[in-house]
Amino acid sequence: MSEQQRGKRQLGVLDLAHKFLRERVQRGDTVIDATCGRGNDTRLLCELAGDEGRVIGFDIQQEAIDSTAALLAENGLLAELHCESHAGLAKYAEPESVSCIVFNFGWLPRGSHDIFTRADSSIAALEAGLGLLKHGGSLCLCIYYGGANGFSERDALLEYLAALDSRFYTVLQCSFPNRTGCPPFAVFVTKE
Repeated sequence: MSEQQRGKRQLGVLDLAHKFLRERVQRGDTVIDATCGRGNDTRLLCELAGDEGRVIGFDIQQEAIDSTAALLAENGLLAELHCESHAGLAKYAEPESVSCIVFNFGWLPRGSHDIFTRADSSIAALEAGLGLLKHGGSLCLCIYYGGANGFSERDALLEYLAALDSRFYTVLQCSFPNRTGCPPFAVFVTKE
């Protein structure tokens, strides 16, 4: 391996997700960050949707909402932020009006690993999200697993996604099979 190759950062799940978002989200779109975390996805969605768009964000932890709000303020961006479960996102947008919904399943970066997403509310959020998507709209999922939250949510999400009717949804899973441990992976769902 050359010195130049050793110095490069490995492609990660967020790189894939952000590339996907840059290709899908347009100015004026209504988009949702279902799990705000530290606000990086929310910021990107605001930049992509522009002032003409609408960005709605959710997180169950006030720390995440505050972190997201601070990041947006630093960058002169605005979003509607809600400190509540992503399972309730259907209350905030009309059916078939949303272009893209982003999910990061797992825990808050640099936060407690004792607080993490769970299969029951995550699947409820996916179901609600699919109803909000317009035709041609997408879900962008980053799935973190192992450690404190184990494998049950990952397994339940994959089972749910595999059962989506292929006449109406395309599901693409992108993983890193040559990485050790429990590398996060991305899943992209497009509503036909």
